[in-house]
Amino acid sequence: MRHGDISSSNDCLGVAVVNYKMPSLHTKAEVLANARKIGEMLIGMKRGLPGMDLVVFPEYSNHGIMYDAREMYETAATIPGEETEIFAAACRKANVWGIFSLTGERHEEHPNKAPYNTLILMNNQGEIVQKYRKIMPWVPIEGWYPGDCTYVSDGPKGMKISLIICDDGNFPEIWRDCAMQGAELIVRCQGYMYPAKEQQVMVAKTMAWMNNVYVAVANATGFDGVYSYFGHSAIVGFDGRTLGECGEEEMGIQYAELSVSLIRDARKNMQSQNHLFKLLHRGYTGTINSGDDVKGVAACPYNFYAKWINDPEGTRKMVESFTRTTVGTPECPIDGIPNQETDHR
Repeated sequence: MRHGDISSSNDCLGVAVVNYKMPSLHTKAEVLANARKIGEMLIGMKRGLPGMDLVVFPEYSNHGIMYDAREMYETAATIPGEETEIFAAACRKANVWGIFSLTGERHEEHPNKAPYNTLILMNNQGEIVQKYRKIMPWVPIEGWYPGDCTYVSDGPKGMKISLIICDDGNFPEIWRDCAMQGAELIVRCQGYMYPAKEQQVMVAKTMAWMNNVYVAVANATGFDGVYSYFGHSAIVGFDGRTLGECGEEEMGIQYAELSVSLIRDARKNMQSQNHLFKLLHRGYTGTINSGDDVKGVAACPYNFYAKWINDPEGTRKMVESFTRTTVGTPECPIDGIPNQETDHR
């Protein structure tokens, strides 16, 4: 893991993250013009960072947040489509991989169902390698249709990459799910606003440490007329220490080199802090000393997860018993969000 240079090597993946200014857009033409701006920025960044293998743009960087529902549906993209063609041309020209936000992607039943909040990982040939749909939209505000799974893909120089989006990252389950599928770099693209700056900076570092994984965060900056976005795009080592972090500046860039061999060596040879290994080899010192299984205990001891998988509706009722039974709350009502008991639609 290296920070401070503009290079990379056969072993080190050069990763850049961008504090992209949150755009305020209303039409498809404006969205496509902004996509071209992103493509031009990518090409320019490669001139200044010759080692850059992968560049990450934040959630909402392409479309902005469409606060008007009609505009959100009308500008929703198809994948592949016009936006991805623009990104593909830039990736080919710069010989760089990119991670791009498309908010939204048209649902299969468009316009009868809400769009998805989607990220794509695109290679340096302009091919889409991974398409991830946000599993945990930021309710009650975001109206995206939820995705249903995570992915791991081979990225540049063989680094195994997973994509997650903004509020996804507040749930430890998604980080573990990606890491346990073999992800070595988890990329969190976000359009996160104040007041949660301190918490989100902490989350990236903590999840890197707990999952023995590199983390790259790209966040929006600026004010879009509704929210103020705090930036702090960052690259974090698998030991939980920050390699590089932007401030709140608009269009700020951070860059670091992530060693492929180092994280693989660490996961193979670390002992006391090898959290992925230890989770499935619980208490092996004690079982060895007891004459039992030398690999410890593999069984999951966490009843909540077994209950959730086997009885999701029952588990929902369990959680509602100590939280609330309606999605909204009458003490702080939000238009369109029920806060009284009704039958499911």
